[in-house]
Amino acid sequence: MTDLIQSRDIDFLKEQARRIRISILKMLTEAGSGHTGGSLSSADIVSALYFYKMKHKPLEPKWEMRDRFILSKGHAAPLLYAILALTGYFDVNLLHTLRKLNSPLQGHPSSKLLKGVEVSTGSLGQGLSIANGISLGLKLSNIRARVYCLLGDGEIQEGQVWEAAMTASHYSLDNLCAIVDLNDLQIDGRCSDVMKIAPVAKKWEAFGWHVFEIDGHNMEEIIEALDSAERIKVKPSVIIAKTIKGKGVSIFEDKVEYHGITPTPEELKIALKELGENG
Repeated sequence: MTDLIQSRDIDFLKEQARRIRISILKMLTEAGSGHTGGSLSSADIVSALYFYKMKHKPLEPKWEMRDRFILSKGHAAPLLYAILALTGYFDVNLLHTLRKLNSPLQGHPSSKLLKGVEVSTGSLGQGLSIANGISLGLKLSNIRARVYCLLGDGEIQEGQVWEAAMTASHYSLDNLCAIVDLNDLQIDGRCSDVMKIAPVAKKWEAFGWHVFEIDGHNMEEIIEALDSAERIKVKPSVIIAKTIKGKGVSIFEDKVEYHGITPTPEELKIALKELGENG
């Protein structure tokens, strides 16, 4: 792929999300390790970001005016690799090397090894702090670019997230948009059982953020929230996206056990059939 196609067409964006999910499942099954559920749950969101909203140039990944994407929930690396490959940052055949020796596709994203990865992530809770620094730097440099930071809902149990939330509001980082993948599952079970995070929207509002609450699988709602967030001034925005872990494949949906295990070859066949893929 040499030319990036960006569109507001809903069917086009849904098709890209389907392709993202297929890529995720194929590479995870081949690797035999990695995170399935949280990668699948955010596919619609990253489709809208990379194929519609964000300004970026796959053939010029360090373009100064680009919008930046920070995958704070770094364990969902297959999600990032899938979208980078589909938008042309690297050859899609590289996806087959996920987690293999000497592959640039590590278990967590590495900015030193793979173009298109803005920062190395994986230690949960740190992404929003990094996004703050980038957002502030862009403002100080008078660069009109935006920063998008995707967090997991279990991740926002980390105290550093709320220090970062307070900081972003203090510095009026209106070029920053956080997105919370609210699927109510983390590695040990329901978020409400491990450590309650509700009321999520009110917490962000209390820290001075403009909050949007959406269905994270409704493409119309996603792009409308992204458009609306861009119009917010003086304060940062957060999109609380209600999602389903493992979205797109019935045998994975809303099942905690698929947080950190991969499909078997038999499960992959079932998944690909549901997703309309035969290969």
